[in-house]
Amino acid sequence: MFIVFNKEKIYSYLVAFSTVVVLFVIAFAVTQNGSNIIATSSQARELPIYSVETEENKIALTMNCAWNADDIDSILKTLQENETKITFFVVGDWAEKYPEALKKMSDAGHEIANHSNTHPHVNNLSSEENIKQIENCSSKIEKITGKRTTLYRAPYGEYNNTVIKSAKNAGQIPIQWSLDTLDYTGLTGDKMWERLNRKIKKWFYNFNA
Repeated sequence: MFIVFNKEKIYSYLVAFSTVVVLFVIAFAVTQNGSNIIATSSQARELPIYSVETEENKIALTMNCAWNADDIDSILKTLQENETKITFFVVGDWAEKYPEALKKMSDAGHEIANHSNTHPHVNNLSSEENIKQIENCSSKIEKITGKRTTLYRAPYGEYNNTVIKSAKNAGQIPIQWSLDTLDYTGLTGDKMWERLNRKIKKWFYNFNA
């Protein structure tokens, strides 16, 4: 299970989340060569990874960074206090605009992943344009952190076969999310946790049944 956070209101959620004892960390696993495939009547549809099987009751926390960096210090502080590591999916232009914030995230031991270079609607792009978006982002991140990305999340959660194949051709594993915090809708931290906790418990029950 992968949970996505949009950064604008994540701090309020993390404050509420800090009361929870469980530490959410999971190692990304690659199955079926990094993709899941569903057969359709016309062609095989390729999908990003939404979740991976594990015998441990753990989930992965992810956050998309595309707009500003005002609360990065607060987010990193809360994560450190809860001994939690997450994956930040970073836009290349964001990395270039906020290199110090990106360096802090990487130096704190969090995984830095690829979220395209300019955050376009990738379903409208050709394979070559998609690959260019990914490679430009990865190059900017590597220049700042010293590490190239291996995971890719398409902007807006969009994808089609071209997007998924382009990600793999660029050496990236396409990752989606299972639960969205909806923090960008104005939900309070308590409301977000109430909603997520209910769905997480249901997911674990169904998985372990």
